[in-house]
Amino acid sequence: MYVLLRPQNETMNIIIDQGNSAVKIALFEHNTLVKSFQPEVLTPEVLQTVIRKFQPQAGILCAVKKTDPDLCDFLAGILPVFYELNSQLPLPLTIDYRTPETLGMDRVAAAVGAFAQKPEKNLLVIDMGTAITLDFVTAEGIYKGGNISPGPVLRFKALHHFTNRLPLLDEQGDLPALGYNTETAIRSGVIEGIVRELDSYIEEYKKKHAVFAFLTGGHSFYFETKLKNSIFADGNLVLKGLNEILKYQEE
Repeated sequence: MYVLLRPQNETMNIIIDQGNSAVKIALFEHNTLVKSFQPEVLTPEVLQTVIRKFQPQAGILCAVKKTDPDLCDFLAGILPVFYELNSQLPLPLTIDYRTPETLGMDRVAAAVGAFAQKPEKNLLVIDMGTAITLDFVTAEGIYKGGNISPGPVLRFKALHHFTNRLPLLDEQGDLPALGYNTETAIRSGVIEGIVRELDSYIEEYKKKHAVFAFLTGGHSFYFETKLKNSIFADGNLVLKGLNEILKYQEE
């Protein structure tokens, strides 16, 4: 049995980002991120511990995977104000996408987080997670869509899984311009392929739309130093965007 609490901290929000491979929980006071956690699993017990300690007044959940209805019921019962981010929730951006109901809510949150930091600028938002997503937002606050490709972990796993003899690797290790054995050939092929892919997108969008480029996601800081184009890395962009969306409901 869970003890239902009635939090008293009217300035604090709890933000929950349930991604494909990781969970993040963050506490915001207005626009300031004051604490973040990355539990191995998202359970009512974990959330109740955080809520009991910090007593947030409102919360929002963004789930890439199928949402657990019991988890949403728990949050709705323990928080005075709770939202699950979906395509029906009002947003501080206009969504110009043919199938908004299929649009990943983490992509929306990252776009909102970028626009909140750089309003009145065209934006290219790159999220380096399980998948690599690129999304374009106009200076007028219109989300125009974007592209999806496999992230580094998926590329390494695919080479291993769909071949007979290629080993399973990751980005850690020697990264020569030209691979001198099978391991370096795979590592350099995957990493350099991603770098060239992203640099070409950034160059194109800067030339056509004079974009300000954001980079976020679990692999963002690794790739930030390898890209030749100027880009701003913010590992908390999705969390910041979710906080903006939550505040927007109250406004």
